[in-house]
Amino acid sequence: MEPLTLSETQSSPQNSFPTPQKYHVLVGVTGSVAALKLPILVSELLEIPGLKVRVVTTERAKHFYNLQEIPVTLYSDTDEWQLWKGRTDPVLHIDLRRWADLMLVAPLDANTLAKIANGICDNLLTCVIRAWDMTKPLLFCPAMNTAMWEHPITAQQVEQLKDFGYTEIPCVVKRLVCGDEGRGAMAEVWTIVEKVKAILSEQDLPKQS
Repeated sequence: MEPLTLSETQSSPQNSFPTPQKYHVLVGVTGSVAALKLPILVSELLEIPGLKVRVVTTERAKHFYNLQEIPVTLYSDTDEWQLWKGRTDPVLHIDLRRWADLMLVAPLDANTLAKIANGICDNLLTCVIRAWDMTKPLLFCPAMNTAMWEHPITAQQVEQLKDFGYTEIPCVVKRLVCGDEGRGAMAEVWTIVEKVKAILSEQDLPKQS
């Protein structure tokens, strides 16, 4: 594996989106059922002309999507440890932090929300977030059962992430996979993609060469 090589095959449809052709988006995916939407989320992001996308996954998130349906490079904990053998070897979570102009965590489950809010970094994804360049945007999309969402600690942890400077894309009300109906579902993919477009258009992000 060559983590520093941009070899993903990406679509480049014609549209009017004004963002320059040199932006890198790192998508983090965690172990919520909403991870089922990862293939369509990545595909929709790739509709933005010139946008390069990579994915960092937790191990539990892998349960919900088919790796063969992800058309970009995907990294997990195994890659972090396989790449580093000695002092001069690359550190993957730092390389990914440097590579990305914007990070999008979608979905962000209750467990990883709690980890980030408390500074825990025990896997590749949380290490990237702990090392994140705070001058760059980080967007997060909570997704969990309604009962978990309504627990008082959830609001505290969401506010902590916002206090860090991260941007929440709020969850929505719908019937969940478990059969419950209420708030806690991840925002719709189109909502997430439009927010990414808006952030890239509005902020003076460094352009990749």
